[in-house]
Amino acid sequence: MRRMRGRPRAGGRGLPRGRVVRIGALVVVAGTVGAMILVAHTSACAAGLPQESGGALPSGTRFYTDPYSAVGYWDTHNTSNPLEPAIANRIGDVPSGIWFTQYDPGQIAGQVRQITGRAAAQGTVPVLVLYDIPEVNCSTSPPNGAPSIAGYESWAAAFASGLGDHTAIVIVEPDALSLQTCLSAQQAAARDGAIAYAGSAVRKADPDARVYFDAGNSAWNGPQVQAQRLAEADVGTSANGIVSNVSNFLPTDAEVDYDEQVLADLGDPSGLHIVVDTSRNGNGPGSTWCDPSGRALGVLPTADTGNPLVDAYLWVKDPGQADGCAASAGAFDPELAYALIADGPGGTAASGTADPVRSETQATKTVATAKTVEAKPYSGCDD
Repeated sequence: MRRMRGRPRAGGRGLPRGRVVRIGALVVVAGTVGAMILVAHTSACAAGLPQESGGALPSGTRFYTDPYSAVGYWDTHNTSNPLEPAIANRIGDVPSGIWFTQYDPGQIAGQVRQITGRAAAQGTVPVLVLYDIPEVNCSTSPPNGAPSIAGYESWAAAFASGLGDHTAIVIVEPDALSLQTCLSAQQAAARDGAIAYAGSAVRKADPDARVYFDAGNSAWNGPQVQAQRLAEADVGTSANGIVSNVSNFLPTDAEVDYDEQVLADLGDPSGLHIVVDTSRNGNGPGSTWCDPSGRALGVLPTADTGNPLVDAYLWVKDPGQADGCAASAGAFDPELAYALIADGPGGTAASGTADPVRSETQATKTVATAKTVEAKPYSGCDD
């Protein structure tokens, strides 16, 4: 079944329009929690998978961690919160996607240039997500992406101009090819053309960038349908591959099987590879698409996939950002973040161990009034 994401109601993306994700409003819990955290204070970034072969990226690829992420902001401003050590080490220290959702053709090149420059200096690879195509989730309520297809193409070209000659992963427009039911044939063709344009612009501006078009997920369109949508967007020449499970919870193996079938239905074009979002799929899907309970963090970002068709497992979605039910879409919710830790392998919930931190925090949350804290706007500086 299809999962709507992005704006309020389209919450699985958890990315309200009007800003780069770094500049979000963060929802924090009011009240004091007087218990000690039970999760070990160890860095998830130190964990790893056995070295094995993978796809087009070197197996030792390190991905870029954005210092302006929503979880990073929360960590910095909530150091006394008993949930903070676990969230900082298990989520905040892990690289995740940087989403561009604001129509700002005059500023986006500079923002991208700052990110790719910092990543290059660290020897890391940033994961950048374009998410501003008009009416991506069949919503006409503003704000809703670029004002027009032509405007979107100008914005995408400006984005591409900021990449330089650095290695980067660019994910183009989650949902846009999977969800086209609201579009006329002419509108769908225009969207397909815009996605092809964005991919081509990135590849021409930066030959070292790798572009992946969104392929939905294994519980959405069938592989033949998705392959046809991708073909109409010229995936074979405008991209390096496809990405699935963005902001979703489906098991990695199921997604790889699905993606391989999509590529087969495309005729197995030479050079097209796969990326899977594993940010929240450690326990598979829940009973709802919107902030389901009992989910867990998935495999850490890695290019050591063991599959020559799979370039990387990535955290495209920032774990802890709400889908729109537990908190407003795009807000960082520490309870959601901590639940992904506690409900996963080795977590207190999974082991059956009592968790006074989580229990007391949840009890406080039910009687407290949520306090909204505005994040510091991203200035394009490292201060």
